[in-house]
Amino acid sequence: MARPRTPLLDRERIATTALQLVAEQGEFSVPQIARALGVQTGSVYHHVDGRAGVVELIRELVCDRITDGAWALEPWDRALEEWARSYRAAFAVYPRAIPLLMTTPVRAPKVLAHYERAVGLLLAAGFAGDRVMPLLTALENLVLGSALDLAAPETMWEPSPDTPLLSRALAAVGTGRADAAFEVGLAAFLAHARALRGEGEPEDLPAQARK
Repeated sequence: MARPRTPLLDRERIATTALQLVAEQGEFSVPQIARALGVQTGSVYHHVDGRAGVVELIRELVCDRITDGAWALEPWDRALEEWARSYRAAFAVYPRAIPLLMTTPVRAPKVLAHYERAVGLLLAAGFAGDRVMPLLTALENLVLGSALDLAAPETMWEPSPDTPLLSRALAAVGTGRADAAFEVGLAAFLAHARALRGEGEPEDLPAQARK
């Protein structure tokens, strides 16, 4: 029997199927991937390094949405800001993948390349080596937490007659709560980062927040 012109299985199909499962149910298993693709479970393992390999394929697929264009921007804080916005937008599309990806080590070369450029950006901007990873980790926590927040209901609180202050505060913010909170967090992060390298004042805001 002639072999099909298009292979039944490849890494891209495995990644897309796994990500779809995660988007639907927050998890995946290799047997589920195999069933969805109409192949034997062992066939999937011929293309990936176990479950951890599938997780890294998912990570690469999501991170493909992060633009590389941010790194060409100047100065350093503008580049970091735009990277953070693109990072948030990429993960906001697949919020159920965030817990999975945040709790497994990053091994995917394409994703590690993002961090390599981010580290290089901060070192070139004059940050001390021991400041770099705490800053990047803090920014990532802000970005991924906000991406999850975007998937949450607009109203996360159900005030009662006993919480009039909360009721007024919720009414005042209106819609776009998650976006407004992200702008506050990003402004605070960038102001702190500028202060660490001796430039800017705490009231400095990112470009988007100044509009």
